[in-house]
Amino acid sequence: MPEKTTIVRIDKFVVPQTARAEFLQKVRATHEILRRQPGFIRDALLEQVSGPGRFNIVTVAEWESQAAIDAARAVVMKAHAESGFSPQEMMARLGIEADIADYKPLDA
Repeated sequence: MPEKTTIVRIDKFVVPQTARAEFLQKVRATHEILRRQPGFIRDALLEQVSGPGRFNIVTVAEWESQAAIDAARAVVMKAHAESGFSPQEMMARLGIEADIADYKPLDA
């Protein structure tokens, strides 16, 4: 029987210091929604402390499947719409750059 492969969503952000508090508040609220979704395994919110990279905030969420990610995305989008929150508007207004993608583990 083949081993089940999880999918990891990794979002990397360049967040100006002046935008940090508002950005983190919204990220934390979104992750509270994600943690309650079927197929969620674990998550992390990371801040760069050293190194030459541009991205100073990284979020990681591991899921049982791509279908679980897609379903969770729909729930989050609905919650944002109901509250009048637009991540795209916030990021543009605060000067935040993002690199967002889903990843799967490589074979050892």
